[in-house]
Amino acid sequence: MTSPLMTPASLGRWTPRLWGTLLVLCAAMFLDALDVSMVGVALPSIGSELDLSTSTLQWIVSGYILGYGGLLLLGGRTADLLGRRQVFLVALGVFALASLLGGLVDSGPLLIASRFIKGLSAAFTAPAGLSIITTTFPEGPLRNRALSIYTTCAATGFSMGLVLSGLLTEASWRLTMLLPAPIALIALLVGMKLLPRSEREKDHNGYDIPGAVLGTASMLLLVFTVVQAPQAGWASARTLLSFLAVAVLLTVFVRVERRSPGPLIRLGVLRSGNQIRAQLGAMAFFGSYVGFQFLVTLYMQSLLGWSALHTALAFLPAGALVALSSTKVGAVVDRFGTPRLIAVGFALMVVGYALFLRVSLDPVYASVILPTMLLIGAACALVFPSLNIQATNGVDDHEQGMVSGLLNTSVQVGGAIFLAVVTAVVTANSSEGSSPQAVLDSYRPGLLVVTGIALAGLLITLPGLRTRRPRGSVVVAKSTQPAGPSHLTHSAEEAPQERVTARD
Repeated sequence: MTSPLMTPASLGRWTPRLWGTLLVLCAAMFLDALDVSMVGVALPSIGSELDLSTSTLQWIVSGYILGYGGLLLLGGRTADLLGRRQVFLVALGVFALASLLGGLVDSGPLLIASRFIKGLSAAFTAPAGLSIITTTFPEGPLRNRALSIYTTCAATGFSMGLVLSGLLTEASWRLTMLLPAPIALIALLVGMKLLPRSEREKDHNGYDIPGAVLGTASMLLLVFTVVQAPQAGWASARTLLSFLAVAVLLTVFVRVERRSPGPLIRLGVLRSGNQIRAQLGAMAFFGSYVGFQFLVTLYMQSLLGWSALHTALAFLPAGALVALSSTKVGAVVDRFGTPRLIAVGFALMVVGYALFLRVSLDPVYASVILPTMLLIGAACALVFPSLNIQATNGVDDHEQGMVSGLLNTSVQVGGAIFLAVVTAVVTANSSEGSSPQAVLDSYRPGLLVVTGIALAGLLITLPGLRTRRPRGSVVVAKSTQPAGPSHLTHSAEEAPQERVTARD
């Protein structure tokens, strides 16, 4: 496979074609994140028009998460085996069609089905898009800059989804479902012209069908169990048996991967402390933010009586700060390294979440809520790009899709698990018919859990600050599979200009 050093990006020049390629990938990532957050504000209108119960409405959100989080591992490895460009374009086309379907249906089951299909397609576009970037831009400042822009689009999409949904729902909830369709279609047409062609992996030692089945089944069941646990009860027989089944499936999956000549996930990549910290950090980062956004949305709309648009605008400073920093984070990573930025970002999150504990039933936005939003925005701008850079540094081209799928799985599973935990804590501390103050008091334990999750992310990151690798060391355990020349670089915090070649 051609080394990324042969691309124009490696020479420090970003051609219009290269910029166009990055924008196509950013558009897909923006849509993936947008769809996660945009539907929430529209749920009351959807339920009213389609006559859906609360439990059915939950599956409009959960259906997307189930398809997305459950199939990311398969999506990442498929991109490596069948070609990143092909997988990305096909999945993006499916995403556009599912978006169109979701805006035209007139029944709850069809809407849920369209959401699941969209999540499924996003499970293939996300790792394929990330691996296209990491195999096009050489490791170091150029890749850091590209990944900072790419991941900022994801964070911006998640933040802007609230604002756009608040605006569009005023006209019709169907517009929130239809909006991604034309954007995805344009990105698809442009992508067919600009995206670089990638070779299929030839020496992959066969297809790991048992691993694909077990990995997909375990992730689907895990996400399903976590999503349903608050309703079924965490200690119910159904939930406990489901978790037991997940544990059994994962155990068998690990045994299969160890013995497979061409595994879905090469477990050797997890021998790297940096890789493990990136995966666990991604879970803590997204899990804490999703839990925070959930509680703050309830607080603003249910207790303060703010409209959906008013609530969305309250989050806007965080999203705006992330968007404005998109072109600067790469240079900061080059100078200080990913462990330092991740640690600083998590520290800002802890402080921001802790400050929000001061909220009351009559808050002053500028002095109580705004500081938290600015701190969270700064944290997102630092942490999310750095996690992506740290996870993909030092990984061979033929495994970039696999690692990208693993990282995105950590993000989605972390969001699903920790949101369910936060919801359970709030439910356990609330009582029927409580006063507004009592309801607010029931939110505080949930906010403490959110703060604790961010603190755990900070503690996970700290050992990386003490690690000092010798110059020329590799970042992750390398594959023993033949895949052509392996060009390894220093991590972002070391001199990226000097490169070494390591033998598999």
